[in-house]
Amino acid sequence: MLMDYQIRKSAKADMGSVLKLIKELAEFEKEAHQVEISVDDLIRDGFGENAMFTCYLAETKEGIIGAALCYNRYSTWKGKTLHLEDLIVSEAYRGKGIGKALYTRVLEHAWNQGVKRVEWNVLDWNSGAIDFYESTGAKVLRDWDTVQMNYKGLKSYLSKK
Repeated sequence: MLMDYQIRKSAKADMGSVLKLIKELAEFEKEAHQVEISVDDLIRDGFGENAMFTCYLAETKEGIIGAALCYNRYSTWKGKTLHLEDLIVSEAYRGKGIGKALYTRVLEHAWNQGVKRVEWNVLDWNSGAIDFYESTGAKVLRDWDTVQMNYKGLKSYLSKK
C-alpha cells in the first residue's frame, strides 16, 4: 500500500514530535533510560546561526512519523564528512519506504554539501537495517568498535588530572 507523505526539513515547532520519535527509537534499542535530551535542548541546538544538526521529517496528514538527524564532522583522512545520528520511523509505518526516503534525503543533503563520506552506527543485531544499508552500497565496518565517554566518566577522568 502506497502512503501519502512528504519529506521536509524540521522546524522548532516539530521538536516535541522529534523527541517522541527519539524515545521510541531508544525503546526499540532497549535503551529507553538513556534519553536525557529535552525539547528545549533540541530547539537550542538545532536552530539559529550555529545550529548543530539538520533534521529531516517524514509527515503524513496524521503527523510526523519519521525523522533523520545528521550533523557535520571532519575527518583527518577525508575532510568534510556528515554523520547520520539517527534514522527513525515510527513502528506502525515501518516497511513502507519511509525510512528509505529519509535516508535518501540525508544522502542528497551530504552530496549537496560536497562531503567525502557519510557515516553512522547500526546495532549489530539490527539485521534488517544492516541488509538495507549494504543493499545501497554502504559498507558496515565490523572491525571498528564505537567508543564513548559519558558525563560521569568525563567528570571522573578530568577530576583526576
